[in-house]
Amino acid sequence: MTIRHQGQQYRPRMAFLQKIEALVKDMQSPETGVRMQNQKILVTSIPHAMTGSDVLQWLVQRLWISSLEAQNLGNFIVKYGYIYPLQDPKNLILKPDGSLYRFQTPYFWPTQQWPAEDTDYAIYLTKRNIKKKGVLEEHEKENYDFLNKKINYKWDFVIMQAKEQYRTGKERNKADRYALDCQEKAYWLVHRSPPGMNNVLDYGLDRVTNPNEVQVNQKQTITAVKKEIMYYQQALMRSTVKSSVSLGGIVKYSEQFSSNDAIMSGCLPSNPWITDDTQFWDLNAKLVEIPTKMRVERWAINFSELIRDPKGRQSFQYFLKKEFSGENLGFWEACEDLKYGDQSKVKEKAEEIYKLFLAPGARRWINIDGKTMDITVKGLRHPHRYVLDAAQTHIYMLMKKDSYARYLKSPIYKEMLAKAIEPQETTKRSSSLPFMRRHLRSSPSPVILRQLEEEAKAREAANTVDITQLFPDQNGCACGAWHLPDGRGGHGARSLGRPGHQEGGHLPLGEPGLGQSWPSQGPGTSRCSRQTLLGEARGRALEPQCIKIILGGREMR
Repeated sequence: MTIRHQGQQYRPRMAFLQKIEALVKDMQSPETGVRMQNQKILVTSIPHAMTGSDVLQWLVQRLWISSLEAQNLGNFIVKYGYIYPLQDPKNLILKPDGSLYRFQTPYFWPTQQWPAEDTDYAIYLTKRNIKKKGVLEEHEKENYDFLNKKINYKWDFVIMQAKEQYRTGKERNKADRYALDCQEKAYWLVHRSPPGMNNVLDYGLDRVTNPNEVQVNQKQTITAVKKEIMYYQQALMRSTVKSSVSLGGIVKYSEQFSSNDAIMSGCLPSNPWITDDTQFWDLNAKLVEIPTKMRVERWAINFSELIRDPKGRQSFQYFLKKEFSGENLGFWEACEDLKYGDQSKVKEKAEEIYKLFLAPGARRWINIDGKTMDITVKGLRHPHRYVLDAAQTHIYMLMKKDSYARYLKSPIYKEMLAKAIEPQETTKRSSSLPFMRRHLRSSPSPVILRQLEEEAKAREAANTVDITQLFPDQNGCACGAWHLPDGRGGHGARSLGRPGHQEGGHLPLGEPGLGQSWPSQGPGTSRCSRQTLLGEARGRALEPQCIKIILGGREMR
């Protein structure tokens, strides 16, 4: 089998071998190649042998490369079996000394791609077993026994071929017999590597399709042609942009983000992989208390940079709560969790998002247009991970065009920018003494960072009790929706803590006492007694300072 037949499948992976093959042919040139001469090993004279130092010197002069690069290239040539060592056959490296090497015959080159079958390997092991009188290496014994069981049905043929080759080899002169034995051993060291050696010819799994194979044109159906026509029509409708404009945009983007490129501009205070200083990871943690100035300035580049950063999202959420529109970012995050979360929980998450954000009278109802709402509600009949894309895009554009500009001008962002840290560059610490060097640390584990984020969110949710609404009920009483730290809560005309009632619901708040409310005198005129609310909070073992009251759209404590 040659590279023109079955080896076509491996041609893209073996292009570098053809380059090595061309280089080896130049090395064997009688005029400009490596200097070769007869060398004596023990009492045997080996023709056309060369030393490792001569090979390295030829590579340096021929390719104009450094000695280190020539050493690396020489090791590749030996490992792939184009040159084999005579004195230490198992050590497939090129030694830069007087060690003797010899060129492999082209029949055994890897580019020939003839398969190293089990039968040929069994014949080789049997021949060595006859020659060594049963003294084989450990891995050769294991392979010999394994092949004896695997191809036992033709083992007589294997033994006959091994004896015939052994007898033919004894008829050759000593130098040729020694050279042929070294060639065979070098070939099988490359194709059947012993344990602990790297198999350089391991191609992995075979490809399903051959990239060099001509594809057969199948007859197109009417549906396929219609799709192709639709694709080209949509392509024609797109607005064309001049190459100068596109290149200008790329240049502008590169200049804008050049200061944030750790490779081009470096990272402050230092690269932790070089200086062994973990301060860079500590300052740029996802939810660090005080971020760096470069990180905060990046939020002002565009909205996607802000919403992609967990710390930026946290700051933006705080701003939206001040504007009483925090449900927008909460809905966007819930859609992201639905899209990239567990597929088995898509239906449950979709129902939860609908009840929390989209249902009429939802606790965190979002304001989207009727057309988008109709598309979303129809899609929720058969939920999937992208069912809320239309509503998510609407909310995203609303935050980008409306809230983002006000956030950059708000005191929250300006205060964050003023408090941001500007780390100073640190120098690399090095020591020649091993006991003075610091131990290397790995980067923070994503699992640990995710656990810290979940714990921070849990603490934030546990420290707040929201009374999100106060509105007159059917009897004209001022009622409030209350919420416990563990997430329980609800709506209804049930009083808090009254015997016979479940936890959760609206709390009628009145001046004379709990449950004795007067009719509302108009929008925003409902009053509640501070002492009544504090007494009810103590009765339910709640901390009064954690209770929020929203009256007429204004938050009070």
